[in-house]
Amino acid sequence: MELSPTQPVNSVDWKNRGGVRNNVMWWFQQGLSILPTALVIWTAASFILAYITAVVLRHVDPLVPYISDTGTTAPERCVFGIMLDVSAFLGVATVYVRYKQVEALTEQQDSRLRRLNGAGLLLGCCSCFGMCVVANFQKTTLFSMHLVGAVLTLGVGALYILIQTLLSLYMQPHIHSKATFLVRLSIGLWTVASIISMFVSSVIMYSSLSGVDVAHKLHWTPGETGYTAHIISTVSEWSLAFSFISFFLTYIRDFQKITLRAEADLQGSHLYDHEVPATVSHDPEASESSPLLAGRT
Repeated sequence: MELSPTQPVNSVDWKNRGGVRNNVMWWFQQGLSILPTALVIWTAASFILAYITAVVLRHVDPLVPYISDTGTTAPERCVFGIMLDVSAFLGVATVYVRYKQVEALTEQQDSRLRRLNGAGLLLGCCSCFGMCVVANFQKTTLFSMHLVGAVLTLGVGALYILIQTLLSLYMQPHIHSKATFLVRLSIGLWTVASIISMFVSSVIMYSSLSGVDVAHKLHWTPGETGYTAHIISTVSEWSLAFSFISFFLTYIRDFQKITLRAEADLQGSHLYDHEVPATVSHDPEASESSPLLAGRT
């Protein structure tokens, strides 16, 4: 696979040939911008759809339940699991393309950026794997594995955001603007604040509910012990999830300037295990190269 830069294309491309419209390209068709776009839309939809289903079936309370609680009971847990698995796949693809883009934009001699870029790829893939664990190990079924998945998704994911923010710092202003770095820094601070808030409120909630199986507690009554800490914790979790989604929105403009191509490199001109019969015609120079995920360029 080969990554190559593309020239910026307007949403409507006019050729000076008698004033005839020659090409129409929407913003999400440019380069690989469809990847982070699909990741954001699909992941947000998985959270919202699971929430609506769980609330309608009265499996959780309408007022800000944990995201994991909305994917605990059938049938919403089935939809939640499938959709998050797809999100994890889109996440790995997005993280990989970002890695290849930064690699192509940085010089071979800049070992600092290359080490950070490699670390970002590893952390991003680990975070996506954690998303699969969260999706397939519900908190009411195997809480320890669900917790491991949450730490990988959110904790390691926060480190990924930190790495990418540092890369943006070192790459501005010669590769992209300072505004891009400041936006990613703001989202990174939002992520850290959400993590701290969720951790502190969760500790307070669990300490005030000693002896209660909180993992299986899906319904809460206003005014009961630990309710305030519970609400703060759930709000923080939703805030953290959407801070992650918002970070990938910042990739859309960057991915408009990159394409991914797959090249079929044939090891031979036929698929026989022996010499080609004389009656079979073939092209000794046969090969194929085409865009894998890109709009018209």
